[in-house]
Amino acid sequence: GLTMVVGPPGTGKTDVAVQIINNIYHNFPHQRTLIVTHSNQALNQLFQKIMGLDIDERHLLRLGHGEEGLGTDKDFSKYGRVNYILAHRLELLEEVGRLQQSLGVSGEVTYTCETAGYFNLYQIKSRWEEFKRQLKKQGGAEGGNGPGDVKEYFPFHVYFSNAPQPVFKGESFEEDLDVAEGCYRHIQRIFGELEEFRAFELMRSGLDRANYLLVKEAKIIAMTCTHAALTRRNLVKLGFRYDNILMEEAAQILEIETFIPLLLQEPEDGHNRLKRVVLIGDHHQLPPVIKNMAFQKYSNMEQSLFTRFIRLGVPAIELDKQGRSRESLANLYNWRYKKLGNLPHVLESPEYLTANPGFTFDFQLINVEDFNGVGESEPNPYFYQNLSEAEYVVAVYMYMRLLGYPGEKITILTTYNGQKHLIRDVVKQRCGDNPVFGFPNTITTVDRYQGSQNDYILLSLVRTKAVGHLRDVRRLIVAMSRARLGLYVFARVGVFANCYELTPAFNQLLLHPTDLHLCPDELFPTNRKAGDLPPKGRIIKNMPEMSKFVYDFYYDVIERLMKEQERDEARLKAEQKQQKKEKSTDCDSALIPLL
Repeated sequence: GLTMVVGPPGTGKTDVAVQIINNIYHNFPHQRTLIVTHSNQALNQLFQKIMGLDIDERHLLRLGHGEEGLGTDKDFSKYGRVNYILAHRLELLEEVGRLQQSLGVSGEVTYTCETAGYFNLYQIKSRWEEFKRQLKKQGGAEGGNGPGDVKEYFPFHVYFSNAPQPVFKGESFEEDLDVAEGCYRHIQRIFGELEEFRAFELMRSGLDRANYLLVKEAKIIAMTCTHAALTRRNLVKLGFRYDNILMEEAAQILEIETFIPLLLQEPEDGHNRLKRVVLIGDHHQLPPVIKNMAFQKYSNMEQSLFTRFIRLGVPAIELDKQGRSRESLANLYNWRYKKLGNLPHVLESPEYLTANPGFTFDFQLINVEDFNGVGESEPNPYFYQNLSEAEYVVAVYMYMRLLGYPGEKITILTTYNGQKHLIRDVVKQRCGDNPVFGFPNTITTVDRYQGSQNDYILLSLVRTKAVGHLRDVRRLIVAMSRARLGLYVFARVGVFANCYELTPAFNQLLLHPTDLHLCPDELFPTNRKAGDLPPKGRIIKNMPEMSKFVYDFYYDVIERLMKEQERDEARLKAEQKQQKKEKSTDCDSALIPLL
């Protein structure tokens, strides 16, 4: 069947996808699931969460070139999984060798998976059958089994001697029999895995092993829709088969790109093997990227299949509780959804109830005027930059770092590539060589950051003559919904506040003043509650004032740190002097009796 899940920002689309995959894997262990996303970043985020579940590693496979960004030492590519299976096979054969020694059986049974299979058939299963026969015989003779019968007849005591003791408590026959059956299942799982690995012994080339892994062994296969399009012919030729397909970020995938992953296998007896298609996305966020304006608008190519289904009224499950942003920030974008509420932890967790240190407000729209008569500039066509905003944003970042904010909790976003490059240059110039500041977590565009989040977002809107492509409400929703705790937007207020499409969000932003309100006496973290005004604050009117303030503030902080260091060094010297004096007194007192 078709399952549609609409997930507004912060509602846990990825977690829902992971749980769907987990349920299918455990409830239908013989079915294979294909995971498809639009970007490598989204696929890696999804795959990392899957790795944290109780899913056997040998059943996971990540195809494509983005596998390097997984952030794990384990290799989930085809050849990485083949190497893992071959190494795991040796570990399992060692376990079989230990089992053989524990039973006192002679012969070379750990040479291959095949010899281990014969050992299981003739030695392990026969002993288990004998164990069950003895229990039945004993129970028939005495009119029921006693609590010590399992322990007496269990054939694998020596092998399980390294397990937590006692293995059998001897209190209840049923309880001990459950433990014995669990031990037997553990042994059979070893031989079951070795039976699956037999094919890897027979195949000699890495390519054959990798293809067998893809077609037969892996149960959860992940790839981007681009990789699916590039490798479709090879996959069909190999006889690739899958039963379920899950697409994350479905609203960002072109219609044609959505169809290709559905056709990676040949029909069986004229029927499609697919059992479930799960599409997860949000049609209120960014659509597929179509650079040709005629195709985009007149051919309506930017409409994804997911959006088409939603518009046609196909039943969909809508996630209606967000757990990312504090309530005040969620109001900036929840107007776009029917009934988007907040999860309990957003209203109760201490980090959401605490104010942002050094700032009067949780979010602010900060008006940025021209600097030296220049607002936006366009060195190349559509390569928009705004030096005044770039300097202002970097100055606020430096201020946050001086207060003690961790760099990895701050992300700088902008709506244009030109501004992204300019901000990177300014950060490199102002902060790159200074360990006090360092670099923020990410400096990127809003479009690239869809699907990600951070605690504090500094957002530059760049344009001063026209609204530009932020007029697309879907881009605005993405921009407003990336922050968890603090959002500070730098823009020409007069341009954006008068745009009809952006009115709901900018009405919320304009509830606070458009001059930056700071409280520099507060350090990170703070005890001030969200919504409480600080006792003493400072208002910054423009970018030059902020730059000068940060410059002076930096030297004040450095001077304070140097004084603290001198004070610590003086205290350390005094302690060392005192210790020397005490030691010399002890020596004198020890010499007096000798004299």
